[in-house]
Amino acid sequence: MSKRLFDVVAAGCGLVVLAPVLLAIALWIRLDSPGPALFRQRRVGRHGRLFDIVKFRTMVIHPDHGRQLTVGHDPRITRAGRVLRRTKLDELPQLLNVLAGTMSLVGPRPEVPRYVDCYPPAVRQTVLSAAPGITDLAAILYKDENDILGRAPDPEREYIETILPVKLEYYQRYVRDRSFWLDLCILVRTLGAILR
Repeated sequence: MSKRLFDVVAAGCGLVVLAPVLLAIALWIRLDSPGPALFRQRRVGRHGRLFDIVKFRTMVIHPDHGRQLTVGHDPRITRAGRVLRRTKLDELPQLLNVLAGTMSLVGPRPEVPRYVDCYPPAVRQTVLSAAPGITDLAAILYKDENDILGRAPDPEREYIETILPVKLEYYQRYVRDRSFWLDLCILVRTLGAILR
């Protein structure tokens, strides 16, 4: 209950304080390429419930829907999108998901159903027992995931066989050790990683 209260207060304050920045980014996206400022994608949340994650749109409006990984210098990424992805500012609208209760500030990052299907059953049960988060230790570790996958001969295979298992270890560790103090530490480390 205290985690949810902290999420609501922090997300609400964040949206109010960052409102001018959010509006400026939305306007920049609209001027940079045709289409809406926000992008929604179906993800798997707590207990396997599906929800729509909200992000700033960083890609052209008609991407190749057959590929759910974005790798390297993907030509679908817009000029504004390159900056937003590098600085992680595209994730800010997820504060709306936090307010709605579909996400938390800190928790295992939510995946698309296709990759959740790759979770071993026991791991799936553990990871999906927690609310998904905007950030976690795996997100900090793989903040350059886009570039890593861009260098792989087979990005899809690299993600499923190499990166995803490591992420799942971090997710399980978070679920096992989660606490208010750990959440605060992860939030501070996330800010540090973004500002570096």
